[in-house]
Amino acid sequence: MTTAEKFSSTPAPSGDHPGTYIGGSWLERSASFASVDPATGEAFGQISASEVGDVDRAVAAARAAARGWARTSPSERGAILGRWAGLVFQHQHRLAALEARNVGKPLSGGLLNVQIAGSILQFTAGGADKLTGATLPTRSPDYFGFTRREPHGVCAIVLPWNVPAVLCAANLAPALAAGNAVVLKPSEVAPLVIHALVELAEEAGVPAGVLNVLTGVGAELGAALVGHPGIDHISFVGSVATGRLVMQAAAQNLTPIKVELGGKSPNLVFADADLDVAVPAIVRSITENAGQNCNAGSRLLVQAGIADEVRQRVVAAMSEIRIGSWDEDLDMGPLVNSVQHERVSGLVEGALGDGVELLLGGSRPDGRDSGNFLAPTVLGVTDRNAPIVGQEIFGPVLTVETFTDDADAIALANGTDFGLLACVWTQDVSRALRMSSEIGAGQISVNQFADAGVIGMPFNMYKQSGFSAGNGYRALYEFTREKAVAVKLLG
Repeated sequence: MTTAEKFSSTPAPSGDHPGTYIGGSWLERSASFASVDPATGEAFGQISASEVGDVDRAVAAARAAARGWARTSPSERGAILGRWAGLVFQHQHRLAALEARNVGKPLSGGLLNVQIAGSILQFTAGGADKLTGATLPTRSPDYFGFTRREPHGVCAIVLPWNVPAVLCAANLAPALAAGNAVVLKPSEVAPLVIHALVELAEEAGVPAGVLNVLTGVGAELGAALVGHPGIDHISFVGSVATGRLVMQAAAQNLTPIKVELGGKSPNLVFADADLDVAVPAIVRSITENAGQNCNAGSRLLVQAGIADEVRQRVVAAMSEIRIGSWDEDLDMGPLVNSVQHERVSGLVEGALGDGVELLLGGSRPDGRDSGNFLAPTVLGVTDRNAPIVGQEIFGPVLTVETFTDDADAIALANGTDFGLLACVWTQDVSRALRMSSEIGAGQISVNQFADAGVIGMPFNMYKQSGFSAGNGYRALYEFTREKAVAVKLLG
């Protein structure tokens, strides 16, 4: 049974929603913007747009609720998150349809993302009452020293549109588990699944005011939020350019911040790699969500002796990718909107020339004259200084380069400003371990793409990819601050 058949009893999701949630109530506003289906360019609903004045209201509501939530037993906070996770799995097909239609990804991709979000909530729920400090040695028995972890207070969380369910869970869950109140701003491009997740959080028992949502068009609302003096911590996920602006705003109030930015992740394929395993994973790494992922495997680095074979196999596999709308549930959907389509198409067109050859794609797929579709694209690169190899494209565009030996592979892998994920394909364990040490990335995967099969894996990053653990076993620490306590014992 296909994913689409499993969804047969789930109606097409509505794009209508209030969009503003403050103090436990959804509020209508006079202005609104359209929910647009990326596959057709047509509106399928309206979202009421938050006003700039709502920032003060949301921060005030969070401030009023923060102390009570911080004083709630961490076991109870964990229990609420656990109930929230259960509701997410109970409603997973409805949630998946919301994400798939809003972003443009296939239904099965939406379902996978919602299941990952539910798993993050489950994992974090189990850690809520296990956040501990340290007992410190003292110079004599007359002293006692310890540390404790405390919530920041009111956290601002600003999220992008590409994997909204996952990023919502990855940031909200540890913030709430640690005892913070939150003001959340999803992207106006694809907020629908986040609105639905917040409704389920309320049903699970998150108290009024602890979680607030502002959804608005443009930078004005986000700028007002991250620059608000009532914010105690900022979590931002998005582009490098916007991340710099958010950090500048945070600096004005000396607000602690964590940022998750872009990526240019390489797949390094050595001559001893199992290509039957590697090639399908490499193709998925750049076509999943139409390449609109920060950790997308957008660079293919191949050892020279097998370069021709790998290129041929990758081009053949990518030419077989089936492209369609969210409800067709094929292999890949469109780009999220016309702006993104024009940007990615322009980057590909501008890259072609000396040192960059079009091997596949680069234009609309046959039969898809409307919507924001772009065929999977492969670029052969011989000029290592070509700008396209260092730019984050955020589309289904793969560059292919060759290397000679281990040292050359490391130099190529480290040759961008980003440092999010690198994948090493080899049967030589010693080489894999050397690569994991020498490559400047926060995450290294060997003979797989990303962290499949690992529970609690942190989403670490280096260089211009940002600074954050992002998820996993360290996430709660990022949403707390450490307090040191020294006691002189009397009597």
